[in-house]
Amino acid sequence: MKNPEIGTKGIAELAVSSNDLAVNAGSGSLEVFATPVMAMLMEKAACNCLADYMENDETTVGTELNIQHVSATPEGMKVYSEAVLTSINGREFTFEVAAYDEAGLIGKGTHKRFLVYGEKFTAKTKSKLNNI
Repeated sequence: MKNPEIGTKGIAELAVSSNDLAVNAGSGSLEVFATPVMAMLMEKAACNCLADYMENDETTVGTELNIQHVSATPEGMKVYSEAVLTSINGREFTFEVAAYDEAGLIGKGTHKRFLVYGEKFTAKTKSKLNNI
């Protein structure tokens, strides 16, 4: 892996569609942007932050997500998330994450990802099927 610097940023965005609403995502009964979709967007921003530093079979997996959803967003608005790399501890990366709609801040928190090797990680995960 190439060495990312503290402060490196990643962004992910989407336009809120009916699939992204709490009522359709299984996380509530209202037609507002779903918290799980916001979480996905935050993770995607963190992945994008590190994408240019990955080599060969390297990737990252999310290991911790601590977020607050502070404002609702209606269908049709654009939403984006920003992840800022705040610390590196061996293969663990910590990010400050935030999400915004066209009116302002809608969510914030922290997220951790861990560097893994895709083929080895997938094989180990699939080996769980042999234990059931």
